[in-house]
Amino acid sequence: MSDNVIAPESAEAIEAAAAKTYPIAADVNVRSGPGTSYGKVGRLSAGTRVTIHCQKPGEKVTGPTGTSKLWDRIGSGRYVSDTYVRTGSDGYVAPRC
Repeated sequence: MSDNVIAPESAEAIEAAAAKTYPIAADVNVRSGPGTSYGKVGRLSAGTRVTIHCQKPGEKVTGPTGTSKLWDRIGSGRYVSDTYVRTGSDGYVAPRC
């Protein structure tokens, strides 16, 4: 088998990881970019589950899970501070944007 071919079980594991969702820790504004100076494009309620497509550094924010410069892209032009998402980690849990 070629090194570039993904075995079916590996593909399923990758798909399962990509579909992972995380709960929002407290009500939070969704922003168009990684900082509070970006426009509000929505709001999420505590307990809502989100998929993190990628993460990038931005404005430092203090939220319910601590203080961080990490922002989570949850959709096209939709970002929330990682401090409002219960990922179980202080670092990256998704690819960098």
